[in-house]
Amino acid sequence: MTNVRYTRDPAKPARLGAEAKTRLKAMSDADVASAAETDLDNLPLSGRALLRLKAAQVAKSVRAKAGLSQTAFADAFHIKVARLRDLEQGRVTPDPVLVSFLALIEEDPKRAAELVGKVHAAE
Repeated sequence: MTNVRYTRDPAKPARLGAEAKTRLKAMSDADVASAAETDLDNLPLSGRALLRLKAAQVAKSVRAKAGLSQTAFADAFHIKVARLRDLEQGRVTPDPVLVSFLALIEEDPKRAAELVGKVHAAE
């Protein structure tokens, strides 16, 4: 048996067929919600899982805005690279201090770097 790989083409998003569209249109909002909640292949996310995903988006966005690799970003702001990687991949629930620090970095990266420099210069 050979393995088959499927790579989705972003230029050609998946489309619902006519039969699926007809079935979906016949469903009420409550029916759609009920079907989604019982779909074993796509169970609803818990509040904690949603928090992890949001934090991952924020971390990736802030780092991308800074134009730095994970290692360079972690070094610049004295964050453990493994912690940053786990956060960006949604594997950990973020602590509020790290989320606040990322917000500061996004708002004023130079000021955040200055504050980090002052703290670590005193060590």
